[in-house]
Amino acid sequence: MINGAIEQIGNVYKITLYKPIPRLLAAVKNLPDRWYAEKVWSVPAHHKVEVERFARVYGFEMGKRPVENPNQHFVIPEMPELRVNIPLKMELRPYQARGVAYGIEKKCFINGDDMGLGKTFQSIATAIALNAFPLLIICPSSVKENWKRELIKFSHLKGIVLQDSIKNSFPEYYRVGAAQVFIVNYESLKKYFVQDIKKDKNGRFKISDISFVKKYVEFFRGVICDEIHKLKDSRTQAYKFTRGITKGKEFVFGLTGTAVVNKPIDLASQLTVVNRLQDFGGVNGFVERYCAGPKQASNLKELNYKLNLIGYYRRNKSDPEIKKHLPDKSRQIIICDLSRDARKEYNHAFNDLGSYMKQYKEATDQQIQRSMRSEVMVRIGILKNISARGKLADAFEFIEDIISQGQKIVVFAYLNDVVQHVQERFPKSVRITGQENSLQKQASVDRFQNDPNINVIVCNLKAAGVGIDGLQNVATDVCFLEFGWHAAVMDQAEDRLYRTGQHKNVMCTYFLGKDTIDEWNYKLIESKREMAMTITGAEDETDVSFIDNMMTLFNQK
Repeated sequence: MINGAIEQIGNVYKITLYKPIPRLLAAVKNLPDRWYAEKVWSVPAHHKVEVERFARVYGFEMGKRPVENPNQHFVIPEMPELRVNIPLKMELRPYQARGVAYGIEKKCFINGDDMGLGKTFQSIATAIALNAFPLLIICPSSVKENWKRELIKFSHLKGIVLQDSIKNSFPEYYRVGAAQVFIVNYESLKKYFVQDIKKDKNGRFKISDISFVKKYVEFFRGVICDEIHKLKDSRTQAYKFTRGITKGKEFVFGLTGTAVVNKPIDLASQLTVVNRLQDFGGVNGFVERYCAGPKQASNLKELNYKLNLIGYYRRNKSDPEIKKHLPDKSRQIIICDLSRDARKEYNHAFNDLGSYMKQYKEATDQQIQRSMRSEVMVRIGILKNISARGKLADAFEFIEDIISQGQKIVVFAYLNDVVQHVQERFPKSVRITGQENSLQKQASVDRFQNDPNINVIVCNLKAAGVGIDGLQNVATDVCFLEFGWHAAVMDQAEDRLYRTGQHKNVMCTYFLGKDTIDEWNYKLIESKREMAMTITGAEDETDVSFIDNMMTLFNQK
């Protein structure tokens, strides 16, 4: 019977007991110069003879890295109850309240909740409860505007996105009460927080080689690192800049739905960012204990237990205790900055449409107006397409996060060139467009359902918005790169997932180009959502309705 393992690390033998049997404890205590720390007995290596004899007599494996004791049960404690009142605009769901209570207790931690469970809301509530202000939110570029919206939606906090015009004055916004929260993307950290970097001849540098702008780094009391799994590689600039900012902070929250992207080692840098790796014995202790073996993974049950004990939690949408508090269908919007080329193209097309709309307004003959309406709708379609192409980078980043969790996603677009862009970026995908016949469409659905290598199905709104069944069995996320004009059209597309047979919460994500027709289009959809049919009547009446609204839009410019 194997009672434990003995491993030599440097000049010390590390002895791990799998069970606290009294005779084994007594025998260990008889070893010369032994000491006990962090649940491991240590003996100097020059006592080799005594240690080897101990191993033979008492059934310990020499030279073996200690493994999890199969007889030990790692029972993760219940999360604490929230016992303080937090001034919020919305009520926390019960599981969210427990997440906030956990954050209040730990102060530095990682929220690894499944997508759609409200990590943003929980972190805002936790920051308010801890008074972690001024607060810096570091996030991907695609969600900067979303954070601003969420702050307004959930709280009375004021947030501002860092930009060049306030690069040297943003602390003043806090001092005069104009903002408590400051938002920046990972790629811009150098611009706002780094003064100088001493690089070697190969252009490499360590965190100690970075000279930070001390007054700005020290200005923040708390930091939220959204999508913290993007910092899993400690060699990247994003990690080094972020770590330089969070080091020593009293409050650091990491948010991610995919903390372990490949192996346990992915956690090491994330735990460092939230000032928790020292609780695992530092990087060496973490690697030795949890990154051993041919798969670079060991003692995983123990790791899960310690993570929850020290500063990490994760809940899944499939958990019955979570699911009962979730709506059947949730929606979120992500505001995207268009790429530089797309913005230039969009502005040109928008100004061109504005000139044409002026001619339409001045036309007095009804027959002329009717013919001009078609041209207006074509030009509006061009604006929508430019916006769709300009926000693909942000959308692709979102889709990548979903599939990196081992999940599948349904993507809706309108034009075939957008569908093609998605398939080029995600070759493990299938499609449903007007170019496929009914047999080919069903074959795509079948592959999406049954082939584990197919993780994306990209659909045309018209071709797949109705009459397609089976998607709800394998996916809970659907996103929209382009939209129709009617709420009914979008609801039917959403309901390809939210149908009889779907037993999980469905998350519907809309990507809107910032300062584009998308924002107006989405508001139009939302205003009609409660109606059974968005607009009744002839197509011409529909066009007139949209064009009249477009005229209002241009009059506001």
